[in-house]
Amino acid sequence: MTDETTLARARKSFKQRAWADAYRLFEAADRETPLEPEDLERLATAVYLMGREDESEALWERAHRTFLERDDSEGAARSAFALAVELQMRGAMAPASGWFARSQHILDEAGIECVVRGYLLIPSAIQRVVKGDPAAGDDLFNQAADIARRYGDRNLACKADQGRGRALIRLGRVREGVALLDDAMVAAMAGDVSPMTVGDAYCTVLEACQEIFDLRRAYEWTISLARWCAAQPDLVRYRGECLLYRAEVMQLRGKWDEAVRDAQDACEQLTSRPAAGAAFYRLGDIHRLRGEFDKAEATYTHANERGRKPQPGLSLLRLAQGRIAEAAASIRSVLLDTRARAPRARVLAAAVEILLAAGEVDQARAAADELLEIARALDASLLSGTSAHATGAVLLAQGDIAGAGTSLREAWDIWRDLEMPYEEAQTGLLLASVCERRGDEDGRRLEVDAARKLFKRLNAEALLARISEPSGRAGVLSERELQVLHLLAVGKTNRAIADELFISERTVARHVSNIFDKLGVSSRSAATAWAYQRNLV
Repeated sequence: MTDETTLARARKSFKQRAWADAYRLFEAADRETPLEPEDLERLATAVYLMGREDESEALWERAHRTFLERDDSEGAARSAFALAVELQMRGAMAPASGWFARSQHILDEAGIECVVRGYLLIPSAIQRVVKGDPAAGDDLFNQAADIARRYGDRNLACKADQGRGRALIRLGRVREGVALLDDAMVAAMAGDVSPMTVGDAYCTVLEACQEIFDLRRAYEWTISLARWCAAQPDLVRYRGECLLYRAEVMQLRGKWDEAVRDAQDACEQLTSRPAAGAAFYRLGDIHRLRGEFDKAEATYTHANERGRKPQPGLSLLRLAQGRIAEAAASIRSVLLDTRARAPRARVLAAAVEILLAAGEVDQARAAADELLEIARALDASLLSGTSAHATGAVLLAQGDIAGAGTSLREAWDIWRDLEMPYEEAQTGLLLASVCERRGDEDGRRLEVDAARKLFKRLNAEALLARISEPSGRAGVLSERELQVLHLLAVGKTNRAIADELFISERTVARHVSNIFDKLGVSSRSAATAWAYQRNLV
């Protein structure tokens, strides 16, 4: 007979979420007497949570066969469904579809009604939402919720709440959708559902937060999940998609070292999956912000090879490299190809920055205005801050110092509230330019000092190098040359500069030549890049 003590200990370890012990004990019990299918399901779960997915899939299939041998149609359908979900997570869509169909066929052939029918509604509901019919998806999720209530199944209820939340957000009922997602996460964190359901809930909520630009909620749930994971030392940090979303949250909160670790782990876990491109893109963005341009270039290339177009990151990389014409050409192309609201908002924010650097102020203003419309429609703090920063940058370039100051201060307040140090520092540098244009030297110095401290906190050496004091600038260019460079960098011709400064066009040409010599550049775009990188425009 099977050593009941060993099996009992295995079940106890599983209940305590000591996954390595559960795995070892179930394996020992199985060597003496083959496990019953319910214990095979427990073993498959423990193995999956330890990151051993191939073994887990084999165990789910073995549980399925054992249920069939026992003429337990519900158990066979349940294990087939679990195997299908795991295959789907790995990107093996054709086998997953086959196992979903097998689960449905078993139930239909047996003519039984059970909770598994509710689970089988979930993939179809998700497909409806993804394909642009959230109302139909919401209806299917509601049907699943009814089945969950009928059978008292908390896991299914949690999945139905997650799905309904996403569907309602797509239907424009954001507050209702977010409330359902929060309910699902509360159930998950309270231990009411299985560990696999917890991971799914977290990924779903973070994906929704990304869609509606809700950084605060994403960060709060990330901290909750971190505590949950810490209580399970054997747990392999949850699947790659979750790490990918977490990396973005950590990046925005200024925890760049954690963001790099999460992004790198996501790249490893997602190597053969569709989301691998997004993981490499996230890692490339962090390298770009750190000034590691060669690493960013290579990582963006990996993202592209895996199906994720590396935009707007690649355009911003070209800008940081001083290749402004290339950056402007690529971001214009990306704008033409990006229609979905959330991705377009991110592209518009990058477009404002790049087009201003290229001196295309009117186009930058159009991008900032469109971004403002999206921000008002979504009413999310993160997007409102992005829009206010973009509008302030455009107004500053247009010479509306009062308007720029108001918009930039609004953005700065949002970044402080959201605890986003990189964005706070970037907006602070623009506020320093506002103070400089007002003749407020003390205000300018305070803003620059604050930005410098934030960049130091981020260990952003490349960004620190971009902060230049007036005394250092004066040693390079004269006051008049700085005036000419300001106007040149926003795209004005020599004649327009001459008219604005009340000097001759020949004098402007001489100043431009001197600027080129002093900066060691040979073109207006290179001079513009120099000015932009030092926050002179």
